[in-house]
Amino acid sequence: MTNSNNRLHTHILGYPRIGSRRQLKFALESYWKGKSSLHELIQTAESIKKESWEKQHKAQLSIISSNDFSFYDHVLDTLCLVGAVPKRFKSNGPVSLDLLFTMARGMEKSRQGQDPSLLPHPMEMTKWFDTNYHYIVPEFEKDQHFSLSSTKPFEEFKQAKFLGYLSKPILLGPISFLFLGKKKDPSIKNDELIAKIIPIYEEILKEFYSLGADWVELDEPILTLDISSEWQKAFYEIYPRLKLAAPSLKILLATYFGALKENREIVCSIPIDGLHYDCTRAGHELQGLLQSWDKNKVLSLGIIDGRNVWKNDFSQSLKIIHHTLEFIPAELLWLAPSCSLHFVPVSLKEEKKINAEIRNWLAFADEKIEELSTLATLALRENYQNDDQYKENQKAIEQRKTSGLIHDPSVKERLAALKETDLSRKSPYRQRKELQAKKLGLPLFPTTTIGSFPQTAEVRKIRSQYRLGHIAEEQYDQFIQEEIRKVVQLQEEIGLDVLVHGEFERSDMVEYFGEKLKGFLITENGWVQSYGSRCVKPPIIYGDVSRQMPMTIKWSKFAQSITTKPMKGMLTGPVTILQWSFVRDDQPRKTTAKQIALAIRDEVKELEQNGLGVIQIDEPALREGLPLRKIDWNDYLQWAIECFRIASCCVEDSTQIHTHMCYSEFGDIIEAIAKLDADVISLEASRSNLELIDSFVRFRYPNDIGLGVWDIHSPRIPTTEEILAILRKALSVFPKESLWVNPDCGLKTRSYEEVIPSLKNMVEAAHLLRKEIESQNHSTH
Repeated sequence: MTNSNNRLHTHILGYPRIGSRRQLKFALESYWKGKSSLHELIQTAESIKKESWEKQHKAQLSIISSNDFSFYDHVLDTLCLVGAVPKRFKSNGPVSLDLLFTMARGMEKSRQGQDPSLLPHPMEMTKWFDTNYHYIVPEFEKDQHFSLSSTKPFEEFKQAKFLGYLSKPILLGPISFLFLGKKKDPSIKNDELIAKIIPIYEEILKEFYSLGADWVELDEPILTLDISSEWQKAFYEIYPRLKLAAPSLKILLATYFGALKENREIVCSIPIDGLHYDCTRAGHELQGLLQSWDKNKVLSLGIIDGRNVWKNDFSQSLKIIHHTLEFIPAELLWLAPSCSLHFVPVSLKEEKKINAEIRNWLAFADEKIEELSTLATLALRENYQNDDQYKENQKAIEQRKTSGLIHDPSVKERLAALKETDLSRKSPYRQRKELQAKKLGLPLFPTTTIGSFPQTAEVRKIRSQYRLGHIAEEQYDQFIQEEIRKVVQLQEEIGLDVLVHGEFERSDMVEYFGEKLKGFLITENGWVQSYGSRCVKPPIIYGDVSRQMPMTIKWSKFAQSITTKPMKGMLTGPVTILQWSFVRDDQPRKTTAKQIALAIRDEVKELEQNGLGVIQIDEPALREGLPLRKIDWNDYLQWAIECFRIASCCVEDSTQIHTHMCYSEFGDIIEAIAKLDADVISLEASRSNLELIDSFVRFRYPNDIGLGVWDIHSPRIPTTEEILAILRKALSVFPKESLWVNPDCGLKTRSYEEVIPSLKNMVEAAHLLRKEIESQNHSTH
């Protein structure tokens, strides 16, 4: 740790893992396809880690962080570290990288080509708190065993040390790890798991101490949740033992994403050497913490927003820092981003085309590290207001507040004019269902997909050439038309009942709309990791939002014109567009969401006018946006539901509205989901082995539903028998007249070699189930 009398200590909780040009993504996918070696993959990882450490050092951060890199997911890394590999993966001893990929994806290189029914199911995946990052959910089995089974964090610490950096290793804390997992046997007791995992973490801390570590960071983000007294008690049991394991090794406990509230007493009582606190999300609670905090321990202030891209307001941050210095000695006050910078793009240096005025309002990961370093210096200067960097910062903050790019009076007026009748369909669902059945003529167990079809290399290449101006619009349109023709013909041959146009013109389900809506900015290289090699490029919402032109009409209308089967118009919902964008922070999120909803409403109405009788408004992020504390749920759900209804309730009763949600725990808000009043909802269910069905045992869902029968985030091809078994299980809860058959998500990341047989198996399973029902009907007459 470097020290200076004229600046505060600084550190980060993690740096983006993907590389400035998504090097990790391309290296992973090349390795998975067998086109490159494990050695080449590891070399790419080494260069990414080295670059991160060099940037932290160059920015003069006091403490360099390690073990924030991951080949796939940090929760999965922790699972491997403590040896919690599910039995179906048949592992003994150290966990290899190939085994890690098998747990995440359901297939390893050495077993490609095998009968898919013999391959192990991948582990479940869900959202990391209220972010769009997906983590692999640990599974805890009867007689669960833990053992130190990976050397990854130790190797990274040694790598950093070899390069001259005494780093602070970052680990997911033991209690959060256990809390975020799932017990596969209800008889498993939490205290049993806690007792078994403590010795492993003791061993980990001892190893770090033996390697020369000064600090280790243990992330316990569940302290910002409503946790039971049993989990609260676990902190008092585990942390004294961890401190005794290596008394000279200092522990920084990190919380983020929200306020501690009743859990504040825990962090002030347990034997830790420092606490990281998220001031950007819980600044209102800082005063209470300062009054309770031991002044002989480190307090790390998360002073820079690690989840959004706006430039830090030095004036406001310095007020907080100076107030904190009234309670905490300068040598014990650390500055940091609120959370890992993994949630923001790497660097503004990669952006060559951003509007100069807007660019001046932004800060990506590299810029945030520089801001951190600047704040650490300014904080201890008496005349910091005269510093050029401070003046420049304040000028940018003021320019953003008054910019004409942000405010559109017509958008505000339209939002204010919304009426209650704008938020409801004309008739109840049962009446609509009869009209839609007559219009669409669908069979029992209608089959469909969620929207996208494989984005082949050729599709991506042509789209890129068009964007760069290398091919004319006419040539591009001809290509897209031909791709749509082929995918419509393919769906007809397979026998799907409701078709989609494949979304070949869309790079991303949110970015595509951001390109066409006023108030959005699209970056060139603003990539962030969603999971594994999957990266997304969130748009930046900088101003009032409105629809300036039709967004999907052209291709949806064309697709419907070449088939007699129903074609779905495909849209992304307002809450998902909000959640998967970097959102302006100068007005309430719900205001921005309602502006987006009005824009989508205009598109929905025009799709209907152009002959689309089925329109899907995807809201996979609805659950993700739920506040971390239950006391805040009702307000969020009220405006989130309003947004969906603003967008969807403008059509005739005979038009069928679908929505789709995936990779979140929906059971606790299923009643709120029903209030969306979508005619059909499709939910991810296959990877979690239909655990979601239990929610519908308790609550009878009133409208039609499709439970995803094929986990598309794995290359594994489901068999007809597997899909049929899922559908039979679903029929134990849902009326046969209400059940749809579909994959659990879009197909853009899969290959046609996987998609075609999987869809054929899905359609065959639906046909077999129809025959079973017909046979049962005959036998009863």
